[in-house]
Amino acid sequence: MAEVRDAAATIVGQRSTPSTGIGAPMRRLEGRAKVTGEAKYATEELPPNTLRAVMVAAPIARGRVQSIDAKAALALPGVVAVLTHADMPRLATPPVPPAAQSFTPMQGIDVHYEGQPVGLVLAETLEAAEQGAALVAVKYERDDPVVFERGTPRAPRTEGNGYAYFEVDTTKGDVEAALRQAAVTVDQSYVTPTRHHNMMEPSATLAEWHGDTLHMHDATQWTYGVQMALAAMLNMSPEKIHVRCPYTGGGFGAKGYTNPHQILAALAAKVTGRPVQLNAGRAGCYTGVGYQPVVRSHVRLAADREGRLTAVEHETTNVSSQFDDYVEFGSAGTRSLYATPVLVTRSRIVKANVGTPQAMRAPHEGPGMFALESAMDELAYLLKIDPLELRLRNYAETDPQNGKPFSSKKLREVYAEGAQRFGWSRRTPAPRSMRDGDKLIGWGLATGTMSTFRFASSARIRLAADGHVTIEAGSQEIGTGVYTIMPQLAAEVLGIPAERITLRLGDTRLPQAGPTTGSSTTMSTGSAVIDAAEKLKQRLAALSGAKDAPAPQTWSALLRDRGVGELVADGAFVLPGGQPFDAHGGATGYSMHTWGAIFVEMEVDEALGRARMRRCVAGYSAGRIVNPRTARSQMIGGLIWGYGRAMLEESAMDPRYGRYLSKNLSGVMLPVNADIPQDIDVFFADEHDPHASRMGARGIGELGEVGVAAAVTSALFHATGKRFRKLPVHIGELVA
Repeated sequence: MAEVRDAAATIVGQRSTPSTGIGAPMRRLEGRAKVTGEAKYATEELPPNTLRAVMVAAPIARGRVQSIDAKAALALPGVVAVLTHADMPRLATPPVPPAAQSFTPMQGIDVHYEGQPVGLVLAETLEAAEQGAALVAVKYERDDPVVFERGTPRAPRTEGNGYAYFEVDTTKGDVEAALRQAAVTVDQSYVTPTRHHNMMEPSATLAEWHGDTLHMHDATQWTYGVQMALAAMLNMSPEKIHVRCPYTGGGFGAKGYTNPHQILAALAAKVTGRPVQLNAGRAGCYTGVGYQPVVRSHVRLAADREGRLTAVEHETTNVSSQFDDYVEFGSAGTRSLYATPVLVTRSRIVKANVGTPQAMRAPHEGPGMFALESAMDELAYLLKIDPLELRLRNYAETDPQNGKPFSSKKLREVYAEGAQRFGWSRRTPAPRSMRDGDKLIGWGLATGTMSTFRFASSARIRLAADGHVTIEAGSQEIGTGVYTIMPQLAAEVLGIPAERITLRLGDTRLPQAGPTTGSSTTMSTGSAVIDAAEKLKQRLAALSGAKDAPAPQTWSALLRDRGVGELVADGAFVLPGGQPFDAHGGATGYSMHTWGAIFVEMEVDEALGRARMRRCVAGYSAGRIVNPRTARSQMIGGLIWGYGRAMLEESAMDPRYGRYLSKNLSGVMLPVNADIPQDIDVFFADEHDPHASRMGARGIGELGEVGVAAAVTSALFHATGKRFRKLPVHIGELVA
């Protein structure tokens, strides 16, 4: 593996770093507000006279409501009203997904999934609303639901692509001919299960009408998306809907759409004439919002004796609801990762009685790369080639789908640095060849990649006469550190400490920004902030009559001397052709992706059927890193998330009734501290991507999850000699 030994990566953090601005490992500026309770979330705002709402959820997955008896609930002290479909105003057609699920409950009697709201209890207290909801008696006419079992969808596949954001299929070359002529082939299926987001803050909304104006404090990842969806469904002007979300307690994709609880809260507030707060609760995180659906991947690889790929085929099938064609593009990463003359990808869906899936941290590439990278590991063993060497022999210098150059790519350097840090050269290749006492030891690796998603965005910067700077943007903070990152970007341009800058965000009365999804906020809103900061400097220069902006310590005096109370500059991040959205550089001449390499050591106790991660090294090529401290935190969170996919997480469903077996954290296994080793080494290549964003960065929030599951299961194969093609890995599968 000479290429690995010779490639040298300059790693972020090896050079001296600034104390502020881009590259500074700053602590979170919003940290104090969060730990002291100053930061307010949607469920913490209760205006006078607010009613608390609790949904009455259908226990069946398919059928119709026959009758609703609310007398017992209405007799309960504190209960003000019980709303049903008969009480709700009729809605217009929602905007095309992914802005909103196309089906809104309580508009009729049909039930399409278990947990669907069929009633809404409104009370003076949350306790009274919860008790009242339990007293509402609903009779149903039940039909047999269309369901799916673990990894085996039972409904017919469809060609639907109503939820697609790019072409469903790609075809380059003759895959059947390549497979016939290949020296070695892999032909396997891989399955990732249904999983739910389980954010700390359940989805919640406060809705309040002031005359014909709707005000909402919402837990969302897209304030403007909520405004757009509600305006369409309520036949209102968007300007009449004001949505606020200064803080969100985690989202991971579930809060990136407009879900039923948001529109139900607005309707309930309209009907009652009082503010209404509706918290979906923990169970609502399973049935009230979207989730990552079960995905089955069928991968076929063809290669010559030297391990060079001659064909790659990846077909995925995912479950969607009866009313939306949500496509989980499991082949998204496959389209751009390895050099091959033949590349075929397909995506299909099956319809079942479930709610519409939604993006979940590392959608598409997350489940899909488990399949592709597992297949690559299988190919390496068939050829008796080191798994890292196999990847280097198939390294793509240009996009294998369309031949575009990559906007920036340092994956080769990341491979080299990661292998050196992990000690990959000391690996013995034979399965079951490495031990520590009576424990089997396995080493595995995988590649990660994510498409680069960019949204047109705008921002405003205000310079007050006292010298303080304020950034305004309608973006959201979902725990990723936006309150720190945006001041850092402005500080870099303005030449002032980031602590001197305040960020106002999460409000539709601020400049419009894209959603906090797809690892896009730093690139999109951040580029608009940089543009605004540069224009502010131009205004300062014009005000001073000089060619360049004066030194920051003179700004206050300059504004006072000119009689200016405040200087304002608007900035924008404009995509090619004025498009609102660009995926993987599709609107440009470059292919834009992020890259990673994950090396994992697993320990297996076959007597107990127990496996655990002992250490992990992960490196990333993701453009310029604005804040190494928050970036490293993001990637560690993603690695833990990926470990959960591999070993623990599964939202199991009872196929008889179409119900999730558990809808709380006591019945769903998630990683905890005891599952995760302290020895997690994360690093970034020193990189600047001039094509993706104004600051040279790409997205990182989801990249950390991708490839982890494949690295873990490849390490388990190395340890035990057993292949694991369905996730999560169960204890019984590890027992000798």
